[in-house]
Amino acid sequence: MKNLYVGNLPHSTTEAELRNVFEAHGAVEKITLVTDRDTGRSRGFGFVEMTNASEADKAIAALNGTDLGGRTLTINEAKPKTDRPRGGGGGQRFGGGGGRGRDDYRGHPRQPREPRW
Repeated sequence: MKNLYVGNLPHSTTEAELRNVFEAHGAVEKITLVTDRDTGRSRGFGFVEMTNASEADKAIAALNGTDLGGRTLTINEAKPKTDRPRGGGGGQRFGGGGGRGRDDYRGHPRQPREPRW
């Protein structure tokens, strides 16, 4: 059993189309097209699980760089999620000036304020 990553898919690709492309090279166990959680639209990549590892290697060799629906496919062996480093620049997702406190505005100490009551 070997899991293949298939990238740069046309957004219109169906599971049946992808199965047909890969079954020419060996037995296909499972097809997973990744879709956007919010819109349900294809994200342009998916995974093909092939029963036989040597057939999967032949499929990679034969199909990587080929054209499907006007797009050049990227095909390689899928890596488990835990092995891939997470992107996103250190995890800070929301802007912010970072490291500067309220009392540190342009080098001037904060002036005491009169109470509001």
